[in-house]
Amino acid sequence: MAEFKMPELNSVIIAGNLTKDPIFRQTTNGTPVVNFSIASNRRFRDKNEDWKEDVCYVGIVAWNRLAESCRDKLKKGNAVLVDGELQSRTFKTEDGSNRTIVEIKARRIQFLNKRAGETHDKDEPSTFTDESFDSLLSPEDSDLIK
Repeated sequence: MAEFKMPELNSVIIAGNLTKDPIFRQTTNGTPVVNFSIASNRRFRDKNEDWKEDVCYVGIVAWNRLAESCRDKLKKGNAVLVDGELQSRTFKTEDGSNRTIVEIKARRIQFLNKRAGETHDKDEPSTFTDESFDSLLSPEDSDLIK
């Protein structure tokens, strides 16, 4: 019997609104990176059939040209649709303890808000993609997400 190989798939799609302005910086070698968080709402009925709302706060990180697009186009309150993968990272806090966070490394971000007075420009997309992302996938994994 053939050995079953579980596909390595890590994909997330989420929509929400920015909770504050994006934080843009560059790594020591000049690579642009931006961090921001979104609030994604979920509506549901409780046991009494009353509508309730739950909010999930999610951190987002974007790199390279995608980071620059976020810096230039996003601000607190903007609605976005993010396609990416979950990643975790560990760092030391000021008191010396380790802290691990899980965030979404964005592959594509669609900006859902139009700015005041903005007209639709066919040359400027509303979705921006990190082209370097797909170079990290194996051919088998790449076929899974097409």
